[in-house]
Amino acid sequence: PKEAIKKGKVKNSPYVVNGHRYVPMSIEEAKRYRQTGIASWYGYETKNRRGGHMTANGEAFNPEGLTAAHKYLPLPTFVRVTNLENNRSIIVRVNDRGPFVRGRIIDLSAGAAKRLGFYRKGLTRVKIETIKVES
Repeated sequence: PKEAIKKGKVKNSPYVVNGHRYVPMSIEEAKRYRQTGIASWYGYETKNRRGGHMTANGEAFNPEGLTAAHKYLPLPTFVRVTNLENNRSIIVRVNDRGPFVRGRIIDLSAGAAKRLGFYRKGLTRVKIETIKVES
């Protein structure tokens, strides 16, 4: 993210999914972002869909990587995700958009869900906080 900010390659322009317009937050807003809510995970089913191998950031999607999808954070952004059910915590890079399911705040890669201990369960309650990035 530090290099993306320097090069002006942070993606935070508005976009439309299923007729709904989303306006990502600014880099300044993202620096203070913290939220608690429900996380889900996505992986192999997405990779096998037509066009599903690319993220919104233009990278190849790796289901086993430590990445995430978020509707409003600038791309890329690093966030600490803490599973509030078992207190496990990891840092992931947000490089995709979603989840577009009501009530969910972040979609983690399958690899991240495994590390956080909720892969088999599918959903868990998490706390998300951005990791400070110097420009």
